[in-house]
Amino acid sequence: MSSVMENTSLNHAGERLRHQMAAVKVSINWFGCRKALSTDQIQQAAIPFDAEGKMLSAGKKILDTSHAAFRGVTKVRGKAIGYWKSLTLPYPEPGIRLLRQASVDSFREEMERFKQELSDAVENLQRHYSELREAARNRLGSLYDPSDYPASIQGLFGIEYEFPSVEPPDYLRRLSPEIYEEECRRVRSRFDEAVTLAEQAFLAELAKLVDHLVERLSGDADGNPKVFRDSAVGNLAEFFQRFRDLNVHSSPELDDLVVRAQRAMRGVTAQALRDRPALQQHVAQQMVSVQASLDQLVTQRPRRNILRRT
Repeated sequence: MSSVMENTSLNHAGERLRHQMAAVKVSINWFGCRKALSTDQIQQAAIPFDAEGKMLSAGKKILDTSHAAFRGVTKVRGKAIGYWKSLTLPYPEPGIRLLRQASVDSFREEMERFKQELSDAVENLQRHYSELREAARNRLGSLYDPSDYPASIQGLFGIEYEFPSVEPPDYLRRLSPEIYEEECRRVRSRFDEAVTLAEQAFLAELAKLVDHLVERLSGDADGNPKVFRDSAVGNLAEFFQRFRDLNVHSSPELDDLVVRAQRAMRGVTAQALRDRPALQQHVAQQMVSVQASLDQLVTQRPRRNILRRT
């Protein structure tokens, strides 16, 4: 009976997800700064170790990625991916995540800004490109190969996004109603799986944040307070907001734990925790209770997933 109820709840959540979300895919084009060594170079590298070249693999770094100009390009990539993931839920197809339909326009506008920011960063990198190549020539010695370097790196970095359809194509309905129904079942199953993936992601993130907060609120071996940074509270606040925005209410247990954690942190600031030991102790007690419930829920999840698939 419980498995039937869980499956029914999961299916309802999957249908809500299917009607409220849009699939979005982000692709990153990137100039590879690592190259494999040639067979002859690997043979030479093996000699000092008295090893056979065929048993080794080796590569070289053709540009200094720690250079400020290259870090600027990498930073934009990190921000774009972080933004994409912060607004979306996982979906069981590589590279695809689920975005609320109401957020499509704002997502597109922000991604266009990231694309422009990346273009500006690449233009700056291009200005330093000859400098980076010369540094590589000096550092790589005989491993330096001019053919590894294109004349320009403009156009070799890019951020692309699209909104692919994950629904069965309508023409199947006309060509083969039977196949169309099979595809509909497959899509429903994938959205049910997406619900489970979302639950697991939220559960894992909350557990990590609560574990970190509890660890920071507890003293060291000598009872002295540990360093407590603003991010320990700020990251939880960001999680609560994202959970409100993306939650599909598929797990009452998880909903309850988030409410308990949020209640414990209501009105609490990092500075107040640093200044008021009594408040720190109170929050620690509340969060330890949440932590114990999280641990119990994590152990239940594998069994629930098995039940859902039966």
